Amino acid sequence: MANRRFDAFVMFAEMRTGSNYLEDNLNALPDVTCYGEVYNPTFLGHHNRFELMGYDMDRREGDPLGLLERIIDGTEGLPGFRLFHDHDDRVVERVLADPRIAKIILTRNPLDSYVSRKIATATGQWRLTDGKNLKTAQIRFDAEEFAELTDRLAAFQDRLRRGLQLGGQGAFLIRYEDINDPDVLNGLAAFLGSEGRIEAASNTLKRQNPGALSEKVENYDEMIAALRDVDRFGLTASADVEPVRGASVPGFVAHPEVGLLFMPIKGAPEQAVIDWMAGIGGVGREGLLRKMTQKDLKQWIRAHPAYRSFTVLRHPVKRAYVTFNRFILPDDRPAYAEARKILRQRYKLPIPAGAPGDDWSAESQKAAFAGFLEFLKMNLAGQTSLRIDAAWASQAATLQGMAQVAQPHHLLREEEMTTALPALARAVGVADAPEPRAEGVPGAVPLAKVHDGKIEKAAIDAYRRDYQTLGFPRWNKM
Repeated sequence: MANRRFDAFVMFAEMRTGSNYLEDNLNALPDVTCYGEVYNPTFLGHHNRFELMGYDMDRREGDPLGLLERIIDGTEGLPGFRLFHDHDDRVVERVLADPRIAKIILTRNPLDSYVSRKIATATGQWRLTDGKNLKTAQIRFDAEEFAELTDRLAAFQDRLRRGLQLGGQGAFLIRYEDINDPDVLNGLAAFLGSEGRIEAASNTLKRQNPGALSEKVENYDEMIAALRDVDRFGLTASADVEPVRGASVPGFVAHPEVGLLFMPIKGAPEQAVIDWMAGIGGVGREGLLRKMTQKDLKQWIRAHPAYRSFTVLRHPVKRAYVTFNRFILPDDRPAYAEARKILRQRYKLPIPAGAPGDDWSAESQKAAFAGFLEFLKMNLAGQTSLRIDAAWASQAATLQGMAQVAQPHHLLREEEMTTALPALARAVGVADAPEPRAEGVPGAVPLAKVHDGKIEKAAIDAYRRDYQTLGFPRWNKM
């Protein structure tokens, strides 16, 4: 490959799409080397590996593009790696714009990927080389979780498509089902400019979850009902530095009798508002309409033509503090366990490995929260390898995502809830709405004990978009 067509290749894929299997087949070509998930936030290349070509995890974090150049310069033949939507965004930007880096886009039915991932998480088995060691499990389908996943994947696919269009580039598209086809694999080899060819697909890895979905999902009928009205071709996204959040319709809360539609922002007041809505007409929390599909939402809107949709905003520094205390500081949040570990190890966030003990002071809390705000500034600017989570994404980006499906008619502020929510109820004909309760801030140390000018400046640096576009003053000036 002396006069090779490309300097390197990148395989854009996701978890449980067959990327390990495709990598095995590519590595069977004598002049191709795939190094795995080089920019995975928790390892370097492959599981339990933390060094590659002189780069450890810290050096990679500080100089991700330097590692890319080292791979290109230090590999005989054509080098490449796998890149997922939640890997280092700096690398995505770099490779997407470079026509000398070949693009492979591997896809799989997102429902199959979702179920496979849930089973792997339940069993702890992520790779299978011998069928006798197969572990099986039934999983429970979560419509909201699946909607959030497809929102993220669709946004990333749209970003890839637009990047290729703007650069006048093409990509090799391959489906999970195609990886077993040696003719397709040889077409990929030709695309990459490899001189090698494959006689048969690799048999090292075995398919882990054969069988029908009805055998793998315990609430199969509920899943089918939730997916019946999904528009597979209607997902769109914005290519911004901070990605627009998906609308996440399953997270919306509608009242069954009156025209009130609550569109929550994670990290802002949620439970107090839901309790308030549950008290209207005595329907209770179980009587509220939740986990709706887009079709459910449209039907509800038609039934309530004079409805009012609303969300509740929280001051950025308070929202960041709530997110820190609820999801990052404790060690009992499984969904954030990996992010917490990365924040401690890669970004040196000064929090203990376990839950804070009796020696955790207000000074410790302040130092840790300040470190979290520093991370948020980098993360929201696309300068870290950790994905932007809905719990700390800017409220402005979240509102843009909501508007893809339904525009919030009212942007209420947390400090206005006591008067604004009853007024909103009266606007839809409810004269005796209950008084909303205040939603407390989790954690043992009040925000007032850690807040000062430096904390406020760090919050402004991280959430400048919210301060500017939503008109928030400094927290101590409210």
